[in-house]
Amino acid sequence: MSITIKKMETDGEIKGKAYVHFKAWQQAYPGLIDQDYLDKMSLSKCEEIAYRWLDNILVAKDGERVVGFVGYGQCGNEDLPGAGEVFAIYVLKEYYGKGVGKALMDAALELLKDNDRIAVWVLEGNERAIRFYEKCGFRFDGKKETITLGTPVTELRMVKNKKPYNQSV
Repeated sequence: MSITIKKMETDGEIKGKAYVHFKAWQQAYPGLIDQDYLDKMSLSKCEEIAYRWLDNILVAKDGERVVGFVGYGQCGNEDLPGAGEVFAIYVLKEYYGKGVGKALMDAALELLKDNDRIAVWVLEGNERAIRFYEKCGFRFDGKKETITLGTPVTELRMVKNKKPYNQSV
């Protein structure tokens, strides 16, 4: 297995990102979000999303196959001015535990390196994702919000604070 992390550019990569988005939701969210909503998250809907959101997406490729992606950018939360955000990170289940998510996160964090803080939102109860974010240095900051994915669900914010480089000795 040789994983390459790169900017999403080609039609095949956009469609591959859409497939990962679709498949990852089916693999990660049963029991966390409304099953009817999950059933309506079709591959064609994920393709529409992928073609609308072309910027700030990195894909992980195993050969020519897209097996994961990360979306990143500037955080829109008013209480975190100047922060960056990882908006989405998904990896196909068969690639769990192989370093793909870490490689995607590291690449996104590198692109957000000018931000002192990076935020990520995670569904309450998504223990696998929470453990992953904690390993990447994110910690809960107490902020939560309710969103509707068929039924109301709670998202929790995690933040990674970067230490200043020039610490006095």
